[in-house]
Amino acid sequence: MIIDGETVNLQLQKLPSPCFVVDQEALERNLVILNQVQQRTGVKILLALKGFAMFPTFPILNRVLAGTCAGSIDEARLGREEFGGEVHTFSPAYSAGTLSRLLELSNYVTFNSLSQWQRFKPLYEQFAHKVQFGIRLNPQHSEVSTPRYDPCVSGSRLGIRKESLAGFDMTGISGLHFHTLCENDSFALQRTMDAIDKTFGDHLGSVNWINLGGGHHITKPDYDIEHLCQILINFKNRHNVEIYLEPGEAVALNAGIFVSTVLDILHNDIDIAILDCSIATHLPDVLEMPYRPEIVGAEQPGIKKHLYRLGGISCLAGDLVGDYSFDQPLAVGDRLLFTDMAHYTMVKTTTFNGVRLPAIALAKGDDCRIIKEFGYHDFNNRLS
Repeated sequence: MIIDGETVNLQLQKLPSPCFVVDQEALERNLVILNQVQQRTGVKILLALKGFAMFPTFPILNRVLAGTCAGSIDEARLGREEFGGEVHTFSPAYSAGTLSRLLELSNYVTFNSLSQWQRFKPLYEQFAHKVQFGIRLNPQHSEVSTPRYDPCVSGSRLGIRKESLAGFDMTGISGLHFHTLCENDSFALQRTMDAIDKTFGDHLGSVNWINLGGGHHITKPDYDIEHLCQILINFKNRHNVEIYLEPGEAVALNAGIFVSTVLDILHNDIDIAILDCSIATHLPDVLEMPYRPEIVGAEQPGIKKHLYRLGGISCLAGDLVGDYSFDQPLAVGDRLLFTDMAHYTMVKTTTFNGVRLPAIALAKGDDCRIIKEFGYHDFNNRLS
């Protein structure tokens, strides 16, 4: 099911619509790259469940990845029960009840503030035999262009700044967590590492592990793997620590499509195609990021002859994908294929307006099997 430059051989008309279709072979190609990084550098790479949590693929992913990183009880439980390996947990804050359960499920737990660590430090002695504790630091070094996704933006709620660590007793803390990136390259990571050395260098020698977070676009075609390996090895040797990376996107990058069907064509100053999906409920990251998804056979306005505004099925006025041009006029029943729709898609779907969740399928070559379809009870069970 290679999309770019090659024909999609899936029998699309036999698939439910709308439907996420994850490409197993694409996942495996990504894993080859990630495993090369692990083998060459000695770092461990985790699956960030917030980005991709399709657990029928976990038997493929856990052959290579060291474990999962979670941000909630349910993610930690999914990682523990379905993936195996190490479970690393971080949350901006914990309640006592939540933390108690997370400590049962996790191998590593990271705190976002010194006040939370001090409040729950009595649990350290109880769980020190099975859990390693860390704190998340904010190097105040920004590499992300979209403020919503920048953990180091001014006023960020994420991470402890240098001045707060003055006089802090590191007893019980075995690791440090940093997260500064979002779809960034290895040179952004290198600048972050330099900022970490400059800002927190005096603390790096007192810990056993450092988690460099996510946002590493490792499997993107133009990513400089050689440079990544070099800077990871240098950092690891310089500080004598174990390094973790937790990319949310790189694992499933370019590993899935989203299938939707044209339900109606209307005209209101511009031709409008109403699809059987909802951008607000099925692909909310398109609106949140925001970004423009690619559609097979479609281009920017003005490039091809026939222009359409693509809209979703919910009642939200802004439930729109955007304007696209096509070689041929669209017709009711046409299927549109959105590319790169495995990560940050299924994990964010909702049932707003009673719109049913898309089906989920797993493809390998020309073979495709439906993993799950959703119905009324999935909507009903969320409300009572």
